[in-house]
Amino acid sequence: MTTPASGAADGDDGLSIRPAARADLLAIVRIENESFSQPWPYDAFERFLGDDGFLVAVEGGTIAGYIVADVSTQFGRELGHIKDIAVHPDHRDSGIGTALLTRGMAVLTARGADSVKLEVRRTNDGAKRLYRQFGFEPLRRVPGYYGNGEDAIIMLRKLE
Repeated sequence: MTTPASGAADGDDGLSIRPAARADLLAIVRIENESFSQPWPYDAFERFLGDDGFLVAVEGGTIAGYIVADVSTQFGRELGHIKDIAVHPDHRDSGIGTALLTRGMAVLTARGADSVKLEVRRTNDGAKRLYRQFGFEPLRRVPGYYGNGEDAIIMLRKLE
């Protein structure tokens, strides 16, 4: 089901968010490759097809971004995990990341998550700013988390 994101009307070329489909994978991988120095491979995304937390943002008929999120049980609690999120460089700073994160958080909440975690590069100030706007708090630093030796910041948000 495709639904308009906030501000988009049905039938226009505004932003909509829908479940990812196999036909979207090449566009998703292109965005991933343009966004990250250590991108996920095609088959990593393919494994999430059909999961309700794998969503794409479509703007003007093109894939503008995506989010991959899921829920797992850890220590008897349901923990949401934002595994990957990216917006095409040509579409950044237009609210797409916010719309994807909003919808992804709604999916995780509906699936029973009582908290959500994510990892972000220590140097990615834009992403950290967005996550703080959503109530994520830094939990800890993981030295050398990324393949190039960069540290990750684990961020957490408790849900009501």
